[in-house]
Amino acid sequence: MKLIYKYHRMTAKVSGFGITEYRFEKLHEIIDGYASEGWRYAGWIPVLQRGNGYIEEIDLVFEKEKVES
Repeated sequence: MKLIYKYHRMTAKVSGFGITEYRFEKLHEIIDGYASEGWRYAGWIPVLQRGNGYIEEIDLVFEKEKVES
């Protein structure tokens, strides 16, 4: 029996105005939704960053254990 991990990623984009506040919309709902399907939140990766250093787009990474014989 061999335990492997299956990975899934999805992209979240920032919303907001000005330079004081940006938000990634509905991240808690997204993470809870994947968790209810058996996925575990594994982390995030910045994929688009502005020249001033603000992260504009991230990938959320989820994993799920899978047993192979």
